[in-house]
Amino acid sequence: MKSRLLNVVKVAVSLGLIVYIFTRPSIRYANWSAILADFRLWPWLVAVSLYFVAIGFNVLKWRYLLRTLGVRVPYWSVYRHTLVGLFFANLPLSMIGGDIARGWDLARSTEGQAPQVAISVVVDRLVGLSAYLAAALLGLVLAVTTLGRPDLTWLLTTVAFLLLAFVLAFAVLMSQRLRRLIEKLFAWGPLSRFLPLYRNLSDAVQVFRNHAGALAVAFGLGLGTVVTTCVVNYFAALTVGAQVSLIWVFVLTPLTPFALYIPSIASGLGVNQAVYVALYYSLTGMLSEVPALAMSLVMQVTIYVASLPGAVLWWRKRQTPSQYQQ
Repeated sequence: MKSRLLNVVKVAVSLGLIVYIFTRPSIRYANWSAILADFRLWPWLVAVSLYFVAIGFNVLKWRYLLRTLGVRVPYWSVYRHTLVGLFFANLPLSMIGGDIARGWDLARSTEGQAPQVAISVVVDRLVGLSAYLAAALLGLVLAVTTLGRPDLTWLLTTVAFLLLAFVLAFAVLMSQRLRRLIEKLFAWGPLSRFLPLYRNLSDAVQVFRNHAGALAVAFGLGLGTVVTTCVVNYFAALTVGAQVSLIWVFVLTPLTPFALYIPSIASGLGVNQAVYVALYYSLTGMLSEVPALAMSLVMQVTIYVASLPGAVLWWRKRQTPSQYQQ
């Protein structure tokens, strides 16, 4: 029942935002024929190609964490499982569904290493989020101190607070002393229902207590994903002739992936469009509404195109169980 209700909420959020955006006068009455006529194919092809490079950095990050846990899988096999997860991220479960799909797809190809695979997926997601938060913080510091946008100080403060909270949460999961204190807290009344979830997350992160170097390397690879994704967004802007500087793309892009954690369907459909319009038009004025929306639509199509190989790979099921053994 809860699952169905959540799916209804996701559909409602996505469709509601789509209706809101496309009924705005400046967008509804825009000359979309002229916009489509200005569509340039070569920047979009570059964007798609670089998107696969960004996926490649994610694969390196995940594979490095897997190797730290003793799960040795060839690079291209991890890439295949990642593409499968990207395809399933298009379904109503969105990003969580994608993580479950790539983890399950890899776990069925290993023998007796499903727990390590599950832990690697959780830590991979946490490290990836920390990389985007750190990049977003650096970008906003640049915007406020160098690019002459002190009006964004409130956003800088918000992101700094979120990053601090993220670091503290990671410390709570990693530290055994703090774990004992948190478990006592969660044992109290209504919070007791969250105790199993906290223990599972803490167990996953605790494995890396003696592998801080591995987390640092994974974080660096996560930053590689961020940088490549910024360049992808820049070429998406070029595709529709959106006049935005590369430096501002680097400032704003690290803020966009968090849209995928808002209830939505089909890899953030509707939510992505609202976020791009909010960041590039309402918040910074870098673009007008229509180019910002067009840029977001190019990125949405790029995500869908990049996910198609995952659908094919999942359908064909080329890998057989127990192919990768410790």
